[in-house]
Amino acid sequence: MGIYALVLVHFLYSNINTIMKRKNNFFSPLVVSIWHHFLILSATAEVNLKTDEAALLALKSYLTSDTYNILTSNWTSTTSVCQWIGVTCGSRHQRVTALDISNMGLIGTIPPHLGNLSFLVSLDISSNRFHGILPQDLSNLHRLEFINVTSNKFSGDIPSWFSLLPELQHLHLAFNSFTGIIPPAIFNASKLESLVLGVNQLQGEIPNEIGNLQGLTWLSLGSNRLTGLVPLSLFNISSLRRLVLTNNSLSGNLPVDICSNLPELMVLALSNNEFDGQIPLDIDKCSNLQILSLSFNRFTGVIPRKIGNLTMISSLYLGRNDLEGEIPEEIGYLRNLEILDVQNCSLSGPLPFSISNITSLRLLNLYGNKLSGSLPPDMCLNMPDLRAFDLGNNQFSGTIPKEFGNCTSLSDLFLRENNLIGELPMEIGNLFNLGRLDLHYNFLTGPIPSTIFNMSNIRGISFLGNFFTGSLPADIGLGLPNLEELYLGYNNLTGSIPNSLSNASNIFRLGIGYNNFSGPFPRSFGNLKRLEYLNVNDNHFTREPSSPELTFFDSLTNCRHLRQLWIGYNPLDGNLPASVGNLSSSLDYVYAAYSEIRGSMPREIGYLSGLSFLFLQGNYLSGFIPSSIGNLENLQALNLYGNKMISGPIPEELCNLKNLGFLSLGNNEICCSIPACLGNIKSLRYVYLDSNKLIFSIPPSLWNLNDLLHLDVSSNFLESSLPPEIGNLKVATLLNVSKNQISGIIPSTIGAMQNMAELSFAENRLEGPIPESLGNMVALESLDLSHNKLSGGIPKSLVGLSHLNYLNVSYNRLSGEIPTGGPFANFSYDSFLSNEGLCGAARLQTPACRSNSPHRKRKKNVLLIVLISLMAASIIMLSVTLTIFLVIRCRKRKTIIATHQADSSPATLHGRVSYHDLQQATNGFSTSNLLGSGSYGSVYKATFGSTILAVKVFNLQTEGAFKSFDTECEVLRNVRHRNLAKVINSCSNVDFKALVLEYMPNGNLDDWLHSESCSLDIMQRVDIMIDVGSALDYLHHDYFVPVVHCDLKPSNVLLDEDMVAHVSDFGLAKLLGVGESIAQTKTLATIGYIAPEFGLEGLVSTRCDIYSYGIMLMEMFTRKKPTDEQFAENSSLRGWIRQSWPHAMDKIIDPELMIPEEKNKTGKMQCLSSIMELALRCTTDMPEERMNIKHVLAQLKTLRTMLENVVMH
Repeated sequence: MGIYALVLVHFLYSNINTIMKRKNNFFSPLVVSIWHHFLILSATAEVNLKTDEAALLALKSYLTSDTYNILTSNWTSTTSVCQWIGVTCGSRHQRVTALDISNMGLIGTIPPHLGNLSFLVSLDISSNRFHGILPQDLSNLHRLEFINVTSNKFSGDIPSWFSLLPELQHLHLAFNSFTGIIPPAIFNASKLESLVLGVNQLQGEIPNEIGNLQGLTWLSLGSNRLTGLVPLSLFNISSLRRLVLTNNSLSGNLPVDICSNLPELMVLALSNNEFDGQIPLDIDKCSNLQILSLSFNRFTGVIPRKIGNLTMISSLYLGRNDLEGEIPEEIGYLRNLEILDVQNCSLSGPLPFSISNITSLRLLNLYGNKLSGSLPPDMCLNMPDLRAFDLGNNQFSGTIPKEFGNCTSLSDLFLRENNLIGELPMEIGNLFNLGRLDLHYNFLTGPIPSTIFNMSNIRGISFLGNFFTGSLPADIGLGLPNLEELYLGYNNLTGSIPNSLSNASNIFRLGIGYNNFSGPFPRSFGNLKRLEYLNVNDNHFTREPSSPELTFFDSLTNCRHLRQLWIGYNPLDGNLPASVGNLSSSLDYVYAAYSEIRGSMPREIGYLSGLSFLFLQGNYLSGFIPSSIGNLENLQALNLYGNKMISGPIPEELCNLKNLGFLSLGNNEICCSIPACLGNIKSLRYVYLDSNKLIFSIPPSLWNLNDLLHLDVSSNFLESSLPPEIGNLKVATLLNVSKNQISGIIPSTIGAMQNMAELSFAENRLEGPIPESLGNMVALESLDLSHNKLSGGIPKSLVGLSHLNYLNVSYNRLSGEIPTGGPFANFSYDSFLSNEGLCGAARLQTPACRSNSPHRKRKKNVLLIVLISLMAASIIMLSVTLTIFLVIRCRKRKTIIATHQADSSPATLHGRVSYHDLQQATNGFSTSNLLGSGSYGSVYKATFGSTILAVKVFNLQTEGAFKSFDTECEVLRNVRHRNLAKVINSCSNVDFKALVLEYMPNGNLDDWLHSESCSLDIMQRVDIMIDVGSALDYLHHDYFVPVVHCDLKPSNVLLDEDMVAHVSDFGLAKLLGVGESIAQTKTLATIGYIAPEFGLEGLVSTRCDIYSYGIMLMEMFTRKKPTDEQFAENSSLRGWIRQSWPHAMDKIIDPELMIPEEKNKTGKMQCLSSIMELALRCTTDMPEERMNIKHVLAQLKTLRTMLENVVMH
């Protein structure tokens, strides 16, 4: 009842007796009737309200938790329903019309009773933890206009009964766990104005019926699993203002006229999908757009210039697409723009000047493009509100403008991975609001300004990979109270670490590795109580001279959160103390390789219960491996390789390490037997126990490690035989049991190892035949069975091993014919030495194979008679033909001569080239035309008419020559680059293979470097290395698959008449597959230039070429070969340079490059010092730490500019 009816009832009730006493009153019957009517209405209303109350109490009873005790204390029968929290009643009927219990911490399900709230118009239960399904009884709520169940845990399909709610205008189901498709029936709710289904698990396509909602203003389907095309009907809903489809797998192009049909659109968010095609050129017709988000798609083309007409836009996200071209100047018209994010595209050109006109800009992110030019000095003058500025990973050059110090609102400044040079302006220290400063991998020089270390709000600093010099200020830590991350690695910083650094007590990540810091290892690090990551690798830190122990570990025990500790490549020269066991229980990773650590491993190391990776290889550790190592239950990798003095047995406790995947104990003095329990560690993938004093047999349990990839037990004293179970290692790629005392036969089950790439049983006591099943090992690249007592023949099944490039069966008792074909065409005589019963081709230096079969002799006689008869007939016919031919020949002699001359012209080189052509052009391959010889053949000067070319003739008697020819053809037939040797033609038949190349009149680089009659000035040397780097850049990044040269060295660099370098000789090259970054091979390159992982493990990646390039850089400017006699066993070209760099450069630089009376000698030496540092960065032992060739090339070009200025002045 209404309020007026209630007042009237109250009045009648109060005065009923008075009225009734007035007899004969005309109104008395009427009043009685009214009274009766209102009593009935009152009772009905009370009953209906009781229905609502019962429904709400049912909801309360379905709760399993009322976190804030709101409904428990308030929804009681002692108060009216209309006074309950979250309940609104209508004034006319006094029924519940709105229920809002959002954000009350409620947990439970929705009862069907809620469907009895028949007057309900608005239902909001968002931001709770309701679960289950929405009951169908809610479809009875025909007055319902607004439903919001956002941020709960509802599941199941979206109910199709929503279409039965005729008044429904707003349906919000986001942030739940709804599954299945979007039901098409839902779009029959034609009054819908907002439909929000985002952040669920919906799948399938968007139904075409969505176009029925012609009053829709807000559609949000983001963060689901939707696929397919967006129906065109959606783009015809002219009332749409907000369209959010982000984070799905939707695809297709956007309609070119998208904005013609969506004039009201304010938000268009399509990021994180698979849309492609161009951004519609008429995007400006969406004139009301405020947010445009198209990032993380596959859009191509350019940024439309008309985008500058979107004057209302405040946020523009276009990043992570395939956009190219320049940023249009029109971008500067967006005067309301606050966020501009176009990261990780392929944009090029300079930063448009107009961008500084966007005075409202707060965030500018252009990371990961190809933008170039200098940084605009006036950037911040017109952008007072700029907070975040990211131009990282581009190609910006020049210096950092000192005017950037005026950007006082900046909180993030990222200029990393560019080509910036010069010193860091001290004005950057004026950015008192700056929270993060990242300048890593540039070419910044000079000292780090002291003002940087007084920015009190700074939380992160990264100067990694620059050329900063000098020492750290003594008060470095006093002005950095909020600093959390500091990265100064890969610079030229010197001196000791100031104790004041410990005052920056919030630091939790500190990286200062790969510098020239010196002095005792800083004990002050122990005062950084929050420290999680510490990297001081490759410096000159030592122990305290007062103690033989590494006492700094005592102070590090205070860092209770330490997770990673990198102290490798420092001359620590001390013993591990017992206190190492008191390090943080969170310690996960310890890298202390090659640090001259001595003494025995303390048993307390077993207290580091959280340790996963322990690398102590290349030290001078001695004594037994402590049994306490078995307490490190989380250990995944243990590397003690090459300490040479670790002795005693392998402790049985090692078998407790159930997570161990990598175990390397090789090159030590470990004795006794291999524990059988190692076979119980099912997680083992790599086991290296080589070069020790292990005895007895290989435990049978090791053959049951089904996931083992590498097993190396070579160079021990193991005996017994190989069991059939060896075939269980089905995924293994390396097995080396060479140099032991293994006897018996090779079991035939070995053929089951179909992933095996490298297999060696050499120098044992094996006997019996080589099993035919070896032919099943289809991945085999290297097979060494030499120095055994094997007998019988070489199985012909090995012919099918197409990847086999190394075979050694020498020094056995084999007999029979050496197979031909397949990989055997590339093997030389030294693969088969000292097997007296073998026979084969003459090139293998074995006797020719003979057959004594009577059947064959008879067959041979018959063939001989037939052959003689045919020859007699042929001679008669030939005599007649020859007579006719001579007559014709005499008549046409002049024509033939002319034709022959024409065919000898260079034009014929584009057709077929015969052996005769090449023989004639080289004067019978005369030594007078010999240009040089290499591993697989010789190169001759060849004259074709007036054209001089080069001919590379392969020596097919050399092992690997066939493969070298095929590889070189495969690589060079498609590559096109000015710094790669060009193949003009080839000649190939069974016994002769040659390539016709461009002739390089200036020979090869090796001759120029190491000949007394040749000389290269400093600019020529830099230019040549830039040429070589450009060739590598093309091979690694611009060819359709990465190509690894694998044998980069000066003799493989040819010089044309202009002294432009051309990389040649691709005989060892490796083509990596699509998506492949590493491969494995047995073929080795030239000693001295080989990367460690290439030489030791045959691992090939583009980083191998980087290593070789770094060695070439060293050789170029020192004029020292890496194989020079002065580099004995314990020395190397790199080590020699590392010892002298950067303080004694005059001892290593080629004297011809330095003129004593030169004015700018210091400047030149600084440039050469930077080049040597570049070379050192290219030749680190760990491949992942080597520089990318693009960055190497960019730095070298910058140094060339600097050097040119020095030389000219």
